[in-house]
Amino acid sequence: MAKDLFNTLDLNLLRTFLVLFQEKNTRKAAERLFVTQPAVSQNLKKLRHHFNDELFIKVQTGLETTPEAERIASAILPHIDALYAALGSLEEFDPKTIRRKIRLALGPQVLTCISGALVIELKKRAPYIELDLVQWTASTLEDISNGDVLLGINYQYPYVAKHIKQEQLTVVTGCCAVRNDHPISDDSVTPETFSKYEIASLLIPGWSEDLPIAAKELKELGLPSPVGFRSAFPMAIIDVIQRTDMYYPTTDLFPFDTYSNIRRVDVRSDSIEFNYPILSYTHQRNKNDALVAWLNELLTSLTSSSLQ
Repeated sequence: MAKDLFNTLDLNLLRTFLVLFQEKNTRKAAERLFVTQPAVSQNLKKLRHHFNDELFIKVQTGLETTPEAERIASAILPHIDALYAALGSLEEFDPKTIRRKIRLALGPQVLTCISGALVIELKKRAPYIELDLVQWTASTLEDISNGDVLLGINYQYPYVAKHIKQEQLTVVTGCCAVRNDHPISDDSVTPETFSKYEIASLLIPGWSEDLPIAAKELKELGLPSPVGFRSAFPMAIIDVIQRTDMYYPTTDLFPFDTYSNIRRVDVRSDSIEFNYPILSYTHQRNKNDALVAWLNELLTSLTSSSLQ
C-alpha cells in the first residue's frame, strides 16, 4: 500500500520545509522560524525520513535542493499560499504585526527612483517585515510563479501568463536626461535634435533587450538612432551621461532633483507615445492577500508622489 504522505505528516514540518527551501541555510531558517538551529536540523531529519529523500544537500554556500525537494515545493506551495491568505483574511490586517520575509523585484527604471523611500516607509509602517529588494530579470515572472518573488514592478508587458495578476500603479511620461552643460541647451527639443547624439539606454529584460525604445522611435521617423552605451545598471547610465554628450531616455519618475549636474529635456513630437503605465505583477493566488493589497497601495502612493 502506498504511504499516506498527508495524514502521517506533522503539518508544522511543512513550514520548516518551505523556509529551508527559500533560504537554503539552516541558520537563516531558524531565525525566520524563531527556533534554534538544532531544532531545524531535527525537523529536517524528520522530513527526510517522511519523504524518503535527502531533500537538502550541504554545499559550501549552504544547502542545495534535490530534484525531489523541487518537486514537493512546486506541488505544495500554491496550497500553502492559499491557506496563508485564507487565514490572514480572518483577522483585520495590520502591517505592524506582519513578521515575514518578502522579496520584491523592481524594474531598473523604478529601482533607482523609489527604493529608498520604499525602505523608509516599510520600516515605519511594517517594522518586522524583512525586505529583499532585487532587480527585475528575465526570470522574474517565473520567480513570481514559483513563489520566490511576491511582487514585481515594471512596465506593461504585452504577453503575460494568465496566472499572473497585473495592477496599474501609475503612468509615467517619457523625457530625457542630460548633463547640465550638454550641447542641447533648451528644455524641450525635437527628435531631430536628439538624433545627432548617442543614446545611453537601460537594458530592461523583455522590454528593451533588442533595441532601446528611443532608437525604435527615431528609426520609425527615419532619423539616425546611434546607441552609444547600454547597461542593466541605472547608476552606470547616470555616470556615463554625466561624462559624455550621450542622452538617457527616461521618464518623469527619474529623481532629477537628486542629481544637481543632470537636467531634464522634454521631446516635442506628435508622433511618439510618451505615456507608459507602471504595473505590479503577482500570482493570482495572492489576489485576496491583504499584504499584497497593502503593498500595491503603498507602491501606488510612492510612484505617483515621485513623478517630477
